[in-house]
Amino acid sequence: MEKPNPAPAPSVVAMDIKLSQCFIAVDDHDKALPFYRDVLGLEVRNDVGFEGMRWVTLGSPTQPDVEIVLEPPLADPNASSADKQAAAELLAKGMLRGVIFKTDDVDATFDRISGAGAEVLQEPMDQPYGVRDCAFRDPAGNMLRFNQPRKK
Repeated sequence: MEKPNPAPAPSVVAMDIKLSQCFIAVDDHDKALPFYRDVLGLEVRNDVGFEGMRWVTLGSPTQPDVEIVLEPPLADPNASSADKQAAAELLAKGMLRGVIFKTDDVDATFDRISGAGAEVLQEPMDQPYGVRDCAFRDPAGNMLRFNQPRKK
């Protein structure tokens, strides 16, 4: 018995989707800013306050279209005090998701960041999934990983 020809696949229209911004919760912008600006070398692109909250936008000079926004743990003026407290507690425990940065030299990056006094979570090591990486906590407790593809 002959199988019928399957219907042709619908044509896929290519979309140009790129990351524009990612958000990192911080409990004290004045402590976080020197870490992201001076230790990591990100440039400050914006610093805005609204309804008692603050957002600081930073980015790598080599990635002008990608921004990291440091925001309050629960950046919603309508959030209940209980929800704000819960978000602050999760942040304090380091339970919010982190960010992974790519670097050309993870060992030099590790030396620079650890030399600045950042809390080390993992020294540089080769991972089975093809990168060499290390990890730190930022001043708010967020995990930040730095990786580079392993040399073959």
